[in-house]
Amino acid sequence: MAGKIGRTVAESTPWWPEPPRAPKGAPNILVILFDDVGFSDFGCYGSSIRTPTIDRLAAEGLRYSGFHTTAMCSTTRAALLTGRNHHSVGVGCLANFDSGYPGYRGKIAKEAGILPEMLRPHGYRNYMIGKWHVTPLTETGPSGPFDGWPLGRGFDRFYGFMDAETDQYSPEIVRDNTPVPPPGTFADGYHLTADLVDQSIRYIADHIADAPDKPWLTWLALGACHAPHQAPPELIRSYDAVFEHGWDVEREQRLARQKAMGLVPADTRLPDRNDGVRAWDSYGPDERRLFTRLQSAFAAMLDHADQHLARLVGFLEDAGVRDDTLILVMSDNGASQEGGPLGFINAMGPFNGRGEPLAEKIARIDDIGGPDTHSNFPHGWAMASNTPLRRYKQNTHGGGIRDPLVISWPNRLPARGEVRSQFAHASDVVPTLLELIGIDPPEAVAGVAQMPLEGESFAASLTDPQAPARNRPQYFEMFGHRGLWKDGWKAVAFHPPGTPFDDDRWELFHLDRDFSETDDLAGREPGRLEALKAEWWAVAEASQVLPLDDRFAPRFAENSARFHGGRRRFVLHKGMGHLPTDVAPDVRARTYRIEADVRLTGGDSGVLLAHGDATSGYSLYLQDGRLHHTLNIGGQKTTVSSDATVPQGATRLGVISRRRDDGPRTFTLTVDGTAAGEGTATTGFATLISWSGLDIGLDRGSPVADYPAPFSFTGTLRKVVVTMDEDQALDGAAVGEAEMARQ
Repeated sequence: MAGKIGRTVAESTPWWPEPPRAPKGAPNILVILFDDVGFSDFGCYGSSIRTPTIDRLAAEGLRYSGFHTTAMCSTTRAALLTGRNHHSVGVGCLANFDSGYPGYRGKIAKEAGILPEMLRPHGYRNYMIGKWHVTPLTETGPSGPFDGWPLGRGFDRFYGFMDAETDQYSPEIVRDNTPVPPPGTFADGYHLTADLVDQSIRYIADHIADAPDKPWLTWLALGACHAPHQAPPELIRSYDAVFEHGWDVEREQRLARQKAMGLVPADTRLPDRNDGVRAWDSYGPDERRLFTRLQSAFAAMLDHADQHLARLVGFLEDAGVRDDTLILVMSDNGASQEGGPLGFINAMGPFNGRGEPLAEKIARIDDIGGPDTHSNFPHGWAMASNTPLRRYKQNTHGGGIRDPLVISWPNRLPARGEVRSQFAHASDVVPTLLELIGIDPPEAVAGVAQMPLEGESFAASLTDPQAPARNRPQYFEMFGHRGLWKDGWKAVAFHPPGTPFDDDRWELFHLDRDFSETDDLAGREPGRLEALKAEWWAVAEASQVLPLDDRFAPRFAENSARFHGGRRRFVLHKGMGHLPTDVAPDVRARTYRIEADVRLTGGDSGVLLAHGDATSGYSLYLQDGRLHHTLNIGGQKTTVSSDATVPQGATRLGVISRRRDDGPRTFTLTVDGTAAGEGTATTGFATLISWSGLDIGLDRGSPVADYPAPFSFTGTLRKVVVTMDEDQALDGAAVGEAEMARQ
């Protein structure tokens, strides 16, 4: 420390440390990260979906046709934030579980500093808005730990959600480290996308007012277009005529536009339909109408997001900072296959053993995209989203890992509407940004020595169309699917779950000449293929990919059992906040008892405990003087009511749910320990209670039962005790399938 401290001020010399300063010309950085948007879904990548804001940014900058991700959301986020391979930093798969191996912790290692941690010492302020999903979900409860949350990893402000997805009309929002209710409802026009853009504008406006000379990083990770696909109904219906020709015609039209735009070579071939996808014309009129509407919901969600991005870009212009802001627009992986071959209106029913017959779907067609749906489109439309690439999210073929990337920076990038075909990877983004800013990665963050960056900067290609692609090879792995890119060649293997890895059939493609991976050269160049396979194993070992593990179903079930351990009793006191579903009592497929400690004043009503939302969940509540318990499985509600009104002197109100292997589930309502009403339900929560969490004293989201949310309890609620038996019998495969649909 400089200066001098004497006995008095007269004998002393003050000193002020220099604050962190950014390099001269360091830009503001705006990252706009979409979710589950395929290679061809932006208008400027060939789509018929209206995305004029993104198209304008592309016209004012660059589009990359060789940008690659990691096939899943948590993993791409880990690579984008750290500049390293996702297994190397401990996020080999999802933030939803810890497999017990270094590459699969579900949490970014401290040795892998993330972008805001790198920028903070250089004077940047860092703002995170939207989807996080790189903290284990068992660490997203009210006690944390918070060291993996955005504020624990270098962001100064956070407003968003921690899980893989959330309802767009009733989201589970966190501000900084605290859950907060959304500032609106579906009834008054609320939608999460608009809210996230509002918060982005606020953070930037606050920054300009307080620290106009300091650069900022704003990381906006939208929920669009992850399921549930939700958007304004009139916007959804506007796309029916656009897509009624079906996915086969749509693919052909998108590829033709891509060729005309110079995004893909003129000789690019359209691959055969993905396995299991039928010709559009093979379906009847009702099915085609349903599939069209499901695609319309996806398209409207993207269109709606683009409309709100126009507000954000317009604000940057009005504030006079647009020209000094480097904007990146991208997606985290290819379009999702989780909608299955026929799509869903409410996926929660099928995942709990309650099917969605066609007649029911048709009857609900106008509900698609609304607040009581959890819709996702069928495989055929996901295939069209990924045009002209094969397969989907989760897979290491192009459809899972090749994604759009738009970059615009008016003051520094002279390109206007150009295309770059160089290979680039999500892990290359941080090295690129650091080079553009003019800083080096830190040797230590918070006293922890840092592992080297593994990505390579592609900054040269921003101004030089002929700049070489990266030197080092890039591996891919997800659920046993594998791939390796090197010098324009790609070896790739699709892995059927549960089969020996040695039985996988590897394919070989020369991507520089075969954009869509349609000409398998494995039989003609076996030596090259074997060399690439050997290199895959070497890189995989060095990057913590091993051991290979395709048991995604058991991993989910094992993680839940390990987290809850032997705990069978939860005491939930008045005044507590919202509990995410992964830390809430796990009452799936078991016998349990819920009992609320209350004091009644007469005429009381409201929710005692509710877990879930309008798509699925359960609730215990007072209404019209009686005690009720509603079990909601995919929108099918079974309500048990007390035989008589609850006496004013009652202090313990509860329900006992008994699981039976040989018959329907039974429910017994209790008042002060005495049976007060009984009923049965043919189904229960076989795999997943809800994507939404638990509240006591109200149902703050979309309501589980037939009452107006939040339906707050009007009496005095002291606590709620949930006690569970040890008879849980989960179907591991079904649990895995349901959880995968959540990613």
